[in-house]
Amino acid sequence: MKILEYENIDSGTLLLQPVDEHDIEVMNSEVALIKQLTDREFGLLAFEVSDWNRELSPWEASAVFGKNGFAGEAAKTLDEILGYCTDPSRSYYIGGYSLAGLFALWASYQSDVFTGVAAASPSVWFPGFEEYMKASQIKCPKVYLSLGDKEERTRNPVMSSVGSRIRSAEQLLKSQNVCCTLEWNPGNHFRDSDLRTAKAFAWLLQRDL
Repeated sequence: MKILEYENIDSGTLLLQPVDEHDIEVMNSEVALIKQLTDREFGLLAFEVSDWNRELSPWEASAVFGKNGFAGEAAKTLDEILGYCTDPSRSYYIGGYSLAGLFALWASYQSDVFTGVAAASPSVWFPGFEEYMKASQIKCPKVYLSLGDKEERTRNPVMSSVGSRIRSAEQLLKSQNVCCTLEWNPGNHFRDSDLRTAKAFAWLLQRDL
């Protein structure tokens, strides 16, 4: 897996983000926006994922759009990321956009190493994920959730559930005494991914000042 480095990767605060080609195109913008939104020093490691549906899905699932299903190999991806989280004196924040946001949320149920989760427009419509959250206990103290205000307006019956599911996720996490917020952004799923992800990471960093 190719890893891209931004800012001071020797910082005591390290942001970890699975990315695809589109994310990489706007990473410099995202990093600049994080710096505008917080004075906190940080480093960011971007893990380039070649097959989104295979490497970021927590378990196997049938195709929801198009012909490609989900292979459920997120555990392999998480193992590689955790290899960069071995220094107990540092703070690690995991985050991402879309399916990477779902992956980050799922990862926080697998390991207690993360100080915060930045789930920007996460794919919480993923089959079985709401039920998984209800049956499990998160291991992270802070979670940022967001969604575009037009994302649930789709004809796809599975993806149109994203609004109700993210509202449910917020309430569930708050009931478990997790520091959690849900922010609504203007537009559909394909708008301002760099800004939305930057706001997610910055919110978490500001909570620790």
